[in-house]
Parts: sequence; C-alpha cells; structure tokens
Amino acid sequence: MKRDDDFIRQMLLDLEASDELLLAIYRTHDETAEDRKRYQHAELLCDAGYFVSSKPGIFRMTNQGHDYLAAIRSDTVWNKTKKMAESVGGVTLGIMRDTAIWYLKQEIEKKTGVDF
Repeated sequence: MKRDDDFIRQMLLDLEASDELLLAIYRTHDETAEDRKRYQHAELLCDAGYFVSSKPGIFRMTNQGHDYLAAIRSDTVWNKTKKMAESVGGVTLGIMRDTAIWYLKQEIEKKTGVDF
C-alpha cells in the first residue's frame, strides 16, 4: 500500500479534534480496504514517532505528532509542502515535516515580522 500523506494529515486532524485520547483500529476478518488503510497508516505514524501503540490496535498521538500537526495544520502550508513533494516525485515523511516547518516559519515571518 502506498503511503497517503493527505490521509495521514486527516488522521492527525481527526484525532486531535476528537474527545478521545486514543484511537482504536482493530483488525478483523471482515475489515474493509479503508479499515486496512487506516491501520497501516497508524502503523506508519508509529514508525515515524507521531503515534505510539499501547496495545495492538490502540494508538495515541505523541508530542512529536502534535508538533508535526502544528506544522501542517494550515491549508496554505500543507498545499505548498505537497506541491514541493510532488515536484520532486515524492519525499520522506521527515522531509515533509522539515519542509512544512520551513513554510510555517515563512508564514510567521510574513504575519509577524519575526525572523527565524
């Protein structure tokens, strides 16, 4: 399954907006393709350090996950980050994070005059 960066962003946004502290995604014999995609992307978020799993199928967003979400929350920053990644044929999740932070810093400088 190919990693879907938009799907990852939406998972982070959804978990942050939820009243729940944990995300439960259970593997079942009758799971849908969407269920498999959700579980696989939660595992990828664990690999990146943005989620931790306390039990199989139970995930919590880490501080690093909240930081990544803060960098990609803005649609402007996200769209610029995705455009950069597409222009080179795809990048690592770490480069996505670093690029989003760079664009976020530009937005902060533009809006506040504070230099980074």
